[in-house]
Amino acid sequence: MRPDTPAENVDHSAEAARLERTAARYPEDAEALLLQAAAHLELAGDRPAATALYDRLLSSADALETPHLVRALKASNLWEYGHEAEARAIIDGVRTASPRDPAPWVIVAESLESHDELEAAQETFTEGVTLLLTDVPEPPYSTHPLLYGRHRVRRMLGVSHDEWDTLADTLHSAHASSSSPVSLDELHDPKRVWSLGSDNPAELEAEISRLRAELGAFREALSRPFPVAVLHWPEGELTELVGAYESLAVEYPSHEEHLATIEGSLRELAASGTPNLGIVTGTVPSYEAFAASEGASPGDVDLLPQYATTLAARGRAVVWPPQRGASCWCGSGRAYGECHGVAQA
Repeated sequence: MRPDTPAENVDHSAEAARLERTAARYPEDAEALLLQAAAHLELAGDRPAATALYDRLLSSADALETPHLVRALKASNLWEYGHEAEARAIIDGVRTASPRDPAPWVIVAESLESHDELEAAQETFTEGVTLLLTDVPEPPYSTHPLLYGRHRVRRMLGVSHDEWDTLADTLHSAHASSSSPVSLDELHDPKRVWSLGSDNPAELEAEISRLRAELGAFREALSRPFPVAVLHWPEGELTELVGAYESLAVEYPSHEEHLATIEGSLRELAASGTPNLGIVTGTVPSYEAFAASEGASPGDVDLLPQYATTLAARGRAVVWPPQRGASCWCGSGRAYGECHGVAQA
């Protein structure tokens, strides 16, 4: 599917089939590709087929990178076509597992919200926020939907703002477009729905402005389907790479310097205001195959950022910085805060 294809012109069943074929060609990327295929099946209205894909992933002999995300998506999908009891059981399991990835929290909380389980949705959003953002000086971009969703549900419940709601307001104001300065409280106002039936032109105009602001935020999110990714080579892979392609030795004088450069580059990007940062890990066979597909030499330094972008587009990026308590991205086995994140502590 071309990126500029209008959503209404997409044949979701055909796109799902294409993604499944691609997953068969690239088994290392099967998880990300099959999740996309399942999303297209849901959009096509074939929810049983989407569930079958989720089950296929969960029963795979290969360990999943995001098992809690797959379970959360399966639960949300099941509830939409009448399997409420099973969906609730899976949601309870995801909450009990306390994943360090914000995405499963958002999905199960929004599933509860969409079925008018507002108190349970608030509890779920709060559990995720508390787990992932306590004592975190700057919430990663990937956690913003947790804060916004919690703010929205609490606004619907009519409860007073707390410190997390204030943080959500602050983040939204910082990212809001100057042409649509609509506050988060306005966007999440439960009374907005009533204004849609109003005969008052001023109320209708105000609602159009709010909807434009929401659409702008949605389009901004869609414009970043994958992170700005920096390429990481494990030590063994880097040794093999530089040994095979000596021209890359200038780019990678040592593995230690390579790791320091990655962390430094990401911190500079974060300081400049670049959101949604990530890291992709390369392998020599994968890189050589990519170079061959591009008709280029693996020793070409200019090919490296293209390879990183391609890996990110195939769903291979992991979010930087890692969530609190998570292992460091470098593979040392130590917590990020005790390894490359120590200077940020």
